[in-house]
This record gives sequence, C-alpha cells and structure tokens, in this order.
Amino acid sequence: MRSALVFGGSGQIGLPLLRLLHDDGWRVIAVSRDEHDDQPGLQWLRGDLNHVPGLPRQVDALLCCGPLDLFAKWYARAPLDAGHVIAFGSTSIDVKRGSSDAGERDTAARLREGEQLLFDTASGRGVGATVLRPTLVYGAGRDRSLTRIAQLAQRFGWFPLPRNAVGLRQPVHVDDLAAAAFAIIGMDVTYGQAYALPGGETLSYRDMVARVLAVLQPSPKLVELPSPLFNLMLLAAQAAGHAQGFGEAAVARMRSDLVFDAAPAQRDFGYSPRPFRPTPQVFEVQ
Repeated sequence: MRSALVFGGSGQIGLPLLRLLHDDGWRVIAVSRDEHDDQPGLQWLRGDLNHVPGLPRQVDALLCCGPLDLFAKWYARAPLDAGHVIAFGSTSIDVKRGSSDAGERDTAARLREGEQLLFDTASGRGVGATVLRPTLVYGAGRDRSLTRIAQLAQRFGWFPLPRNAVGLRQPVHVDDLAAAAFAIIGMDVTYGQAYALPGGETLSYRDMVARVLAVLQPSPKLVELPSPLFNLMLLAAQAAGHAQGFGEAAVARMRSDLVFDAAPAQRDFGYSPRPFRPTPQVFEVQ
C-alpha cells in the first residue's frame, strides 16, 4: 500500500487532498496542530513544522499545504526518505517582490528562499520535488481575501471599491489545487519544477467582487468611490480594526493585472481548473 505524509492536513487545501488520497487507497499520515480522530487508512499526528512526534521514516509521497519556508527548513533537517516531495507556495513570490510594503517584500523573499532550499535539499538526496503556486485561493471559507470581502459585505450591507479596480484576477478553488497535487504524485516530468496554478477564468477585480456579493443573501451593494474618498474610508476602517490586509500596496494592486500562465501545468499534468462561479457555501468555514 502506498503511503503519504501530509502537513497541513486540516487546512483548506489539505482536507480535500486527504479525501483524494484516502479514496484512492493510500495509507495517509496527516499532521495538524489540532486534535483529530484517526480513521481507517488515516492517522493523525498532533504537531507542527517545529516538532512532530511519531513520524514515519519512509513514505512514497511527502506533501505540504502549509508555509513553504518553514516546511523547507524542516525537510532540510528531517531524516525522512520520501519518493516525491510536493509543496504549495504562492504566486506572491512574483507579485510581492517589488511591493511598496516591506512586509510583502519579505514574504516574497521567504518564498524564494524556501523554494530554493527545498529544491536543493531534494536534489542532494536524489528525490524529486515540485512546488505548486496558487493564485487567489477560495472555496473553504478560510481564505483571507474573498471570504473576508464576503464577511465584511454581509456585516455592513455594502462593500466599497475604488473606481477603476479593473486589474485582472484568476481565483482558484481549493478542490482544484488538491486535485493538482494528487495528480502529480510520482510524475517525474514535474520534478524540479514550480507551476503557477491560476483559476479557470480571468476577470477584473471589480467583477470578481461583484460575483461574490451577488451570491450573498441579502445581496450587499457594491459601491465604487473616487480614490481620495476610498482612501479616507479605508483609513477609518483600519483604525476600527475592520480592514487588516487591505493596505496601500494591496489597494494599488486592484488596478494591476495579476495573471499567470497555466499552460505548463496543463501540458505536464492536465491541469483544468473550474471557472469562477461562487456559491454562498464557499464562504462558509468547512
């Protein structure tokens, strides 16, 4: 029986990934910081990337749905034999590299360093490693972008945007990301590669938000404001603790295209994500 070790097994990508592995007959060991009950074919270990007791010495696949930089450091010191290492990173490695926000630049730097360390460690051990870089993630009610927009809009009954928030986006569902990780296990064509994983539809930031609001009940109103007025409102919201994560750099990106090429993933493992058709359920914690 094939075996897999999954970090971040209880996360928004980890849970659907565990289901795919379990349904395919894998023996799965999943790591979470929280307590979970074992199931036939699924063993839970409580821990994190600093300390996990009871890890196996060998698995066919090692997958991480958690922070890439911490995972790469753990893997570099872990005495674990794995046939294929698959880790989720982020397209923020490119998007935030030149950000005006120092914290965002640091995020991009940590992603770059994490990817390099992971590939170097795997190569030194003669192991194939693959990095998957999602774009805007949604689908399990745990993301910090679209779900937060839905929550704020429901709370206040409306959601403001600056005018000309027309930068292009490609939101991607968690189930499509889990399916991608599952599909590439053992595929040597993916060894040493990092793949962008955008969603199956490209649309403007404004239209993306409008679709989110349209499925909520009652449907909040989308209000487009002149930039000076929007900025004042944003400052007030931040002071009240309602707009963490919507900083100056994030607002500026609303007018920038963040579009990524899915062709390499489509070519190498048939990646075919769904278009952006949200339902109310995708903004509820699952």
